[in-house]
Amino acid sequence: MSFILSIQAVLAGLLSLCILLQHRASGLSTSMGGMGTTFVQRRGAEKVLHQATIIMGIVFFLLTVLDWYI
Repeated sequence: MSFILSIQAVLAGLLSLCILLQHRASGLSTSMGGMGTTFVQRRGAEKVLHQATIIMGIVFFLLTVLDWYI
């Protein structure tokens, strides 16, 4: 059980770092009522970072559910 918690702690740190490294092209203008109809196409390292964030989020969720059942 402590092994799962340590993996979750490391994964939470990496997930936070990946989220913070991603930048938004639209900025705060969309949250203040601006037109947020831009389409961002990810390429290269940005695409890999985006996919890694999604995978780490899914793994973190699955580990949380596994820890809940144990």
